[in-house]
Order: sequence, then C-alpha cells, then structure tokens
Amino acid sequence: MSGEGDFIALMRGLASHPAARGLMDDAAVLELDGRSLVLTHDMIVEGVHYRPNDPAGDVAWKLVAINMSDLAAKGALPLGVLLGFSLTGASEWEREFATGLGEALAGFSVPLLGGDTVAMPPGAPRALGLTAIGSAPVGGVPSRAGAKPGDLIYVSGTIGDAGAGLSMLERGHSDLETNEALVVAYRRPAPNLALGRALAPFVSAMADISDGLLIDAARIAKASGSTVHIDLDRVPLSAAFVARCGDSRESRLSAVTAGDDYRLLFSADPSRTADIAGAAARCGVTLTAVGRCAAGEGLTLFDAGQKLPLPARLGYEHRGDLA
Repeated sequence: MSGEGDFIALMRGLASHPAARGLMDDAAVLELDGRSLVLTHDMIVEGVHYRPNDPAGDVAWKLVAINMSDLAAKGALPLGVLLGFSLTGASEWEREFATGLGEALAGFSVPLLGGDTVAMPPGAPRALGLTAIGSAPVGGVPSRAGAKPGDLIYVSGTIGDAGAGLSMLERGHSDLETNEALVVAYRRPAPNLALGRALAPFVSAMADISDGLLIDAARIAKASGSTVHIDLDRVPLSAAFVARCGDSRESRLSAVTAGDDYRLLFSADPSRTADIAGAAARCGVTLTAVGRCAAGEGLTLFDAGQKLPLPARLGYEHRGDLA
C-alpha cells in the first residue's frame, strides 16, 4: 500500500453512511433532526505538516485554521472543536501552544468543546488532531462534486504565498523579515469562513486549496466526472510572491503545486457571475476566474492558450509505508 489514496479506497467500502459522501469530499454532512451538521477532522504531524522549530503558537493556529478551511468550503458556520493533543513533557512548548490555540479560537470565533490527550514515547514526533463541527448553510452544503461543462473555475485571494514562505524557512534565507508576509501565510493561514457562507448558494462545487491548486482541481474533476481546464497565466499571485519568486512559468508552476494556501476553489455557472461578484464584494475578497469545466474527465493545464503537460507532482500527497 503506497499512501493516502490506497488507504482511503479501503475505507470507502466501510463509509456507507450518506453523511460520508462516499469519502469523495473533505467533510461529512450529517442530517440530525431536521438540521445538517458539517463534520471534519484534520491531523498535523511534526516534521511532516509543520517544521520542528515552528513556534508552538503558530502550530496551534494552523491546526485550527486548516479545519476552519474545510468548514469554509462547505459554507458552514463553526459550532465548536475537539482537540487531540500529544504530550511530550515539553511544558513550555505546551504553554505556548495553549496561548496560540486561544488566539485561533478567538480569531475564528469558535469554542473548544473538549478532546483527548495521549503521552508520546520519548523522541516520537508530535501528532495533533482537531475535529471541527459546523452548522450547514440553509440551501445545502457544496461538495467537490457538481461541477458541470461550461462552469467557470474561480479561486479566492492569491496562490503560492505559503509555499514560498515554507521554502524560505527550509533554505534558511536571511531576508525572512523583508518577506514576512510569505512566512505568515505559511505559519498562520487565514481561511475566510464568511466568504464560504456567502458563496455557498451560488456554486456548483467547492473545496479548499490545501494540497495545491492543481491537485485540488483534479479532485473536483474526479468527483464531478468532468474535465477541469486551468489557465496558469490567470492564477493570481501576490506582490510579495512576485518580488521574491518572480512571475515566470516556473514560478507559477511552483505556486499551483505548493499547497498550504487554504483559499477557496469553486465552480459556478456563468449565469451566476453577478451573484459571485456580489458575494466577493460583501466579504472584501478578490476572486479570479482561472479556468473552466468541459465534458470528459481529468485535469488539463494551459498557459497563454498553449496546452502544457501536467507536472509530475500536482501537489502534496500523503505517502508512507502503510502495508
């Protein structure tokens, strides 16, 4: 067994409840006494999802943020979170984590409802988990499925900042302070819950960009049974990214495969253009049409009208020897 996809395939046969959505989505939707709840769970592991020397408060923020990003993609209102925490005996790290957790809970207006702790063996990396519970939007919960031929593909905000920040940290660049925005994008992502709720009535499919724009677009294509065309030259880049990495085909490919953006990626019928623009204006967010859906299946990539071969790596994928 080579990794995440193979294991999820095994789980798919067990996840027969309608709330699981066939494990084709990044959250479950549970119908309960006439009310819909959105449930999601994410884990982060030291040395895999965050660097061992990342500040503990930032690790806590990121753990909450990635779960809020899943809720945002479902248009959900956060109701609470449950924490799974691994104790290692590093009391100062744990105090800083608690401080950062409090900041994140306040920042996203979500309460801590409970959780569990476990003691880790000496030298083992920390593994942290969070379950988030949200209230579903009245009109229904968007999923990765639903994109149709003719739909436009949009992204919110800019792409690639977190990946650039992580690259700088890993390479030990000396100009981190002058590129603080990129480092903050990696350490303290800011998913937009209000935008997710505003867009939910108008989209045909929606997901968050966690593992990379291309791989998450490919997941929408697969779940929807359609082709998603992405125009690389239309992908929005921040001024900070361009100043640090340039604006070339190579830098853009890096941006769309890096991951950790926690932006929204969605499809919508062109007739919804005015509604989409209105939702973005109310939330003060820039949306960019970066592609379209067509008949067929899979992902295709273009740059200035020229079709490109897909990169060998579309984004981050969890791998490991699970056999």
